[in-house]
Formats: sequence, structure tokens, C-alpha cells
Amino acid sequence: MGNRRRLKWLLRTKLRSAGRQIEEARQQYRDGVASAKSGLPRDERGRAKVVCRRYAEKRAVSLDDASRPHCFDPDSVDCRGCVEDIREGVVETWE
Repeated sequence: MGNRRRLKWLLRTKLRSAGRQIEEARQQYRDGVASAKSGLPRDERGRAKVVCRRYAEKRAVSLDDASRPHCFDPDSVDCRGCVEDIREGVVETWE
């Protein structure tokens, strides 16, 4: 019975790990596609490299289909301005 439990545990562990790797690969693909569309410089994971207007800091961010960073706050004037700049291709970036 002990071997059976260990086998179940091992299989569950490996399946969870595989699931995490698949989701990470999907996110990297989505990040790469979105960043390529926007023409922004990207990090090694495909995230756009922008300078956050709200907090004045360098960030590597995922972009959604509407070119909004994952940190986008619709109530923030700075965030709305950032999205407009991304869409117009004038957002501040970093290398």
C-alpha cells in the first residue's frame, strides 16, 4: 500500500509540474505575440519593457489583446495615458 501511495503522489507531483510548465509556455507565447504586435522591446520571457508612468519605474509587463499591461488600473490617469502611448508607439521603454 505504501508504494501505491508514493506512486500516486509522484504522478500528481509530475502532472502539476507539467501543467505549470504548459501554462508558463502559453503565457510566454501570448506575451511574445502581444509585444511583437506593439513593436516594443521585450525581455527574455517575451514581456514588453516599459517605464511605468504611474510609479516611474522600469517594468517588464504582459500585454492583453487591447495593448493594456497586466498592471493596468482603469481609474488611474497615468495608466490610461500609458495605454494610449503604447497604442501610438510613443511609450517610454528601456533596454
